[in-house]
Amino acid sequence: MKLLAVETSTEACSVAISLDGKIHERIDHGQHHSNVILGMVQQVLAESGLSLKQLDAIAFSRGPGSFTSLRIGAGVVQGLAFGANLPVVPVSSLAVLAQGVDASKVLAAFDARMNQVYWGAYVRNEKGLVELEGQEIVIAPAVVPLPEGSGWVGAGSGWDQYAAILTARAGSHVSEWRKQVFPNARQVAELGLELLKLGQTVTAEQALPVYIRDEVAVKQVHR
Repeated sequence: MKLLAVETSTEACSVAISLDGKIHERIDHGQHHSNVILGMVQQVLAESGLSLKQLDAIAFSRGPGSFTSLRIGAGVVQGLAFGANLPVVPVSSLAVLAQGVDASKVLAAFDARMNQVYWGAYVRNEKGLVELEGQEIVIAPAVVPLPEGSGWVGAGSGWDQYAAILTARAGSHVSEWRKQVFPNARQVAELGLELLKLGQTVTAEQALPVYIRDEVAVKQVHR
């Protein structure tokens, strides 16, 4: 199968093409997604020898994550999919993060600002793909819900920002947490291919970000 994958949910921007199991990818950490993403798409297409219309679908990291970055990614994917008449596979960005961690149980967390984190617990199945336990939520790090058992591994910018609070909260549930782990388009492709096989696609117009939280900023109280 031939799948283009796009990941823009954090400060790291990446694109990848999965061509019958082989991955062509580009990654940029410059935090200027809108300036580089289309060029990166063109590069991986050229490297793979494919045109957009030869693809089976486009997968993208739908969120949660940075509001601006998610909108950039969704907008690009909508345009590409519409122009090439391709289905779109939305993939959770927290799942993408967890998929890239070499562990069987992952507590994925993004810094959601406002002293909160986007949070999700993932367990790897027999196919090597992560599955969500419970729900993805936005919540204060001191009160994140904890799954049963031990041996969980923490990862993501939420852990980078709130490590002391999260480790105190998690206690013996967590064996370790890993610094500076970002979601990657390679893992968008891995998860997206399975969803594509299951028929879990949307149209270009339906390829929308999932923010989990609607508020962009805390309202200030004027005295």
